[in-house]
Amino acid sequence: MIAFQGVSKIYNHTSPALEDATFEVKQGEFVSLAGRSGAGKSTIIKLLIGEEKPSRGRIFFGQYEVNKLRSGELPHFRRHIGVVFQDFRLLPTKTAYENIAFALEVAGRTQREINELVPQVLDMVGLSDKGNNFPHELSGGEKQRVAIARAMIHRPEVIIADEPTGNLDPFHTAEIVKLLEKINELGTTVVLATHDKEIINDLERRVITLDRGRVIRDDEKGKYILV
Repeated sequence: MIAFQGVSKIYNHTSPALEDATFEVKQGEFVSLAGRSGAGKSTIIKLLIGEEKPSRGRIFFGQYEVNKLRSGELPHFRRHIGVVFQDFRLLPTKTAYENIAFALEVAGRTQREINELVPQVLDMVGLSDKGNNFPHELSGGEKQRVAIARAMIHRPEVIIADEPTGNLDPFHTAEIVKLLEKINELGTTVVLATHDKEIINDLERRVITLDRGRVIRDDEKGKYILV
């Protein structure tokens, strides 16, 4: 489903954020990108969603060669991918329901579709009773669940979670990880970028470890290992 072939990203001609990264992610996998801050995890995500172009190499997502997509083709391509960020990125003046509905409105979906789909994803993330709450009325864990519901609204093939638990306490962290596992069990591929050692060790899933822009390990049932 996803393939990086000899991908490098160099900023200012001298600063390599990613060097010669080669790996594949199969449909239905749950893969963690592990590494310290600045290891290259976020660069991989930006390249995969077409936010950045690689300096060298090729990136494939299903039928798409991402590095060759024009800016006008990116919005349609990105509907195949749901992205969840550390800082939630919810619109403060919209309710949980409206934050999710807005993603459908931008895509030109009908009001009937919105009325049908939004309650479904709110139920999936366990927030059926919070649809009318504004972000400031929600806990950190609830905000992140709204963000995950918004990411799932187009029924993407892949969910990318970029440090989704970075602002959460251990209880809400465990909650979000369980939700990502549930989404994966339903058939969605999950790529989780995190530097949280406990999350990676508890998951016992595939781990791609990065250090200073290089892939240094790729373990089928991995642990957080950095020397």
